[in-house]
Amino acid sequence: MKFTEFDFEEGLLESLDYMGFKEATPIQESAIPIVMEGNDLIGCAQTGTGKTGAFLLPIINSVMQQNTTGTKVLIVVPTRELAIQIDQQMDGFSYTTNVSSMALYGGTGGDEWVQTKKNLEQGVDVLIATPGKLLSHLQMGHADLSGLTHLVLDEADRMLDIGFHDDILRILSFLPKERQNLMFSATMPPKIRSFAKRILNNPQEVSMAVSKPAEGVLQAAYHVEDEHKVELVNSLISKKESYESIIIFASTKKAVKKLESSLTRNQLSVRGISSDLEQTDREEVLRNFKSKNFRILVATDVISRGIDIKGINLVINYNVPQAPEDYVHRIGRTARANTTGVALTFVNSKERGWFKRIEKLIESSVYTIPYP
Repeated sequence: MKFTEFDFEEGLLESLDYMGFKEATPIQESAIPIVMEGNDLIGCAQTGTGKTGAFLLPIINSVMQQNTTGTKVLIVVPTRELAIQIDQQMDGFSYTTNVSSMALYGGTGGDEWVQTKKNLEQGVDVLIATPGKLLSHLQMGHADLSGLTHLVLDEADRMLDIGFHDDILRILSFLPKERQNLMFSATMPPKIRSFAKRILNNPQEVSMAVSKPAEGVLQAAYHVEDEHKVELVNSLISKKESYESIIIFASTKKAVKKLESSLTRNQLSVRGISSDLEQTDREEVLRNFKSKNFRILVATDVISRGIDIKGINLVINYNVPQAPEDYVHRIGRTARANTTGVALTFVNSKERGWFKRIEKLIESSVYTIPYP
């Protein structure tokens, strides 16, 4: 379905045309009409499906039709990286409109706090925020959300996993009861459905096969013990010179540092990213990786969801993620938007049970390559 077939405002269509977007993805085709009709929505979709556009586009369209001032839309997300990315997508989608947005998250300095407070008091159309930082500003009276018309909870499953349940309920107390509610989650366990019942009113549901990796991902696994994993990483990457962008996911910050040091010693272009880095440093690393200023990014799961980096050729799971859903998110960094990619997972003897659960979730056996 072409975007011109939706009843979008001319300015929004101009932005989409400027960015080269012509066709809606399946979740956009399903969700956009529901949102434009004013219904509450619960959406279940994995990363790389165009989920963000499914709520941003109809929301921008709605804001363009309103003649009121103040914040009209609140988008709550679990991480600062996702807040930044959605704000960047807002900039693109609203390029030829007058719709304003701002990302609100922790880890910023004093000067930025003052500017943020000023922006909140003036009121932006669309506020994208992490729960803790938003709650701090609300409790200090910096933000007035009494005129809010739309609430979006993105990656709701991750927010509950992190422990933001109570924060979100406190945030709701600052919002008007009459509003449109949209919730998106990569998985839909009972706790998410129970949570949704407390917030959404007779929601319509859109689901896009959350438990399956993208078809373009070639998956394989090595049965290898921890003492040989670093050696295997170096061997594999040295043989993949044609791969311009590689992400290695490690489960701990210690493993990230170990891998970064080893790859650097082998004259490979690599940077590590974990929660140990200051926010500005993390943003700089991601920007440089997106710009292909270095080839290999070693990271914890801080970037496994929601971060849209094009052209990833290879994803390596240095450790098997304990949550099977995280495997889908990790390897979802490659083979995005109908491209192809490779995902390799290192499985030690203790991790084989976890990997079996992953194979059960994705309903497929992953080909095992003998350790060389």
